[in-house]
Amino acid sequence: MQQLELPLGVGRTDAPVRHERYWHWLIGASPIPLLAAALLLGGVEDRPGRETDRPSSLDNGAVASLIDPGATAPSDESPGHAKVSADGESVHDRVQITIEPGDSLERVFRRRGLSLEDLGAMARLPEAAEHLRRLSPGTPVAVDHAGGRVRTLELALNPARQLRIEREDAGFTVSFVDRAVETRTAVAHGLIRSSLFGAAHNAGLADALTLRMAEIFQSDIDFLMDVRVGDSFTVVYEQRWSGGTHLGAGEILAAEFVNGGRVHRAARYVDETGEGGYFTPEGRNVRRAFVRAPVDFTRISSVFDPNRRHPVLNTIRAHRGVDYAAPAGTPVRASGDGRVHFVGDNGGYGNTVILEHGGRVSTLYAHLSRFGDIRIGDRVTQGQTIGYVGMSGLATGPHLHYEYRVGGIHRNPQTVEFASADPVPEAQRGQFEREVAPLWQQLDRHRPKELAARVAR
Repeated sequence: MQQLELPLGVGRTDAPVRHERYWHWLIGASPIPLLAAALLLGGVEDRPGRETDRPSSLDNGAVASLIDPGATAPSDESPGHAKVSADGESVHDRVQITIEPGDSLERVFRRRGLSLEDLGAMARLPEAAEHLRRLSPGTPVAVDHAGGRVRTLELALNPARQLRIEREDAGFTVSFVDRAVETRTAVAHGLIRSSLFGAAHNAGLADALTLRMAEIFQSDIDFLMDVRVGDSFTVVYEQRWSGGTHLGAGEILAAEFVNGGRVHRAARYVDETGEGGYFTPEGRNVRRAFVRAPVDFTRISSVFDPNRRHPVLNTIRAHRGVDYAAPAGTPVRASGDGRVHFVGDNGGYGNTVILEHGGRVSTLYAHLSRFGDIRIGDRVTQGQTIGYVGMSGLATGPHLHYEYRVGGIHRNPQTVEFASADPVPEAQRGQFEREVAPLWQQLDRHRPKELAARVAR
């Protein structure tokens, strides 16, 4: 992966930290889901032992083979007759398969000499069709067969659920098996010597968790410019296990990032309504009420400028928002919690969504190609998809035009001060402190002695 040597700030003498290109989406605190953002930017590589959740694509031939019950493998790979034991019983073989990037079951069945006719029959089962067509790299599949004719097929849908297809006298049947999942707590600690991701890999932290940690602290730390050699981090997180098999990581329970000697801490707390968030030891919410960039953008194509010359009309017309250039179809997300005030065509703005928030704040999202699943009056939450990047209206290329208004007056979304989201309610402070106290203790155990002494003073 290409890396950048970035300065650490004017007047600093620290050795520079190499930053992977994951971080451009963090400028402005984009709310893009972590794993999706990493995949869009090439951040999560498909290599053994890494967690991934990218669906494999099926080419036309693969789809045709899945839905055509008459499809058969070439003669040199076609299933043979079932092996028979001395007592006349069929002998079953079990094949363990791990889906590779770009793979499909059609290709796997051909390679293994399994019946494509059986695959076509299973693909016609309504409960199984979509699961068989969309597979993620790393997904384990187990097939019991007799001479290539499928007896059972087991596919892990997620860490807690498995799809099972079984041959009966009348054909194949589908069932879903819930797996017992054990949650364990793990701790990863790292010291940055060259890059954050390098330190995270050395600590055994998956890329998705590293991005999640960065999202937690993005309101207080500029991960593009502020991270330096000597910074450290500690993450307490969940691991999911089933029958001795590691299924992957769960939630981050608590995290600490020491940046330039300044300690930033947050722990996850789920309130009485079931809403979860990350809070400092004082109960402050680390999430801001708004984010500055509600889309995963490639560049800022036009800034907030009262004297800008309009690119289409060629006249001086104030540009009261920020334009984020992005590929057509990129999801656009609500920059804060609110209610849908307008959805539809809005003249030169093209397809537009306007949200109303508390404190007389409203936000506008223009030039969309299409809308998300929203209607006027709907409540939306920060990060919820409300539309997709396009170039409707007076636009010369695909981008999002984003405006932030207070009492109808436009403010610069890049510089306006955003308040923190709601803190832990005062009535729940005691409960919060009791629940997170063990998490602070776990972080303390991994803090270097010299830093612990300095914090204690």
